[in-house]
Amino acid sequence: MYYPNPRSTDQFITQRVWFDAERIYVELNDGRIIGSPLAWFPRLQKATPAQRNRFDLVAGGYGIPWEELDEDLTAGRFLTYSRPYHTLPAYLIST
Repeated sequence: MYYPNPRSTDQFITQRVWFDAERIYVELNDGRIIGSPLAWFPRLQKATPAQRNRFDLVAGGYGIPWEELDEDLTAGRFLTYSRPYHTLPAYLIST
C-alpha cells in the first residue's frame, strides 16, 4: 500500500468510520462528519457488512485500508472526492 506524504493534508485525520445501508461515514479530527454513497466505492458496496467493518486506521488516521477488499482510502479524499463518471445520471453525460 502507498500512502502519500501526509504533511500536505495532515489536518485531515480520521477518528471514526461507520456505515449504513447506503453510505460510508468518516468523522474527522476537527469534528466534521462526511458521508459518501457506497456506490462511489464499488468494492465497499459489494462487500458484506462484516467485510466493511474489517478496516484499519493507519498513519495516525490518515489512511483507511481494507486488506481483504483491496481498497484504500484517505481521510482527505472524503473532502476532495467527487462522484465517479460512471455513477452520474445519464442526463448529465453528453455523448
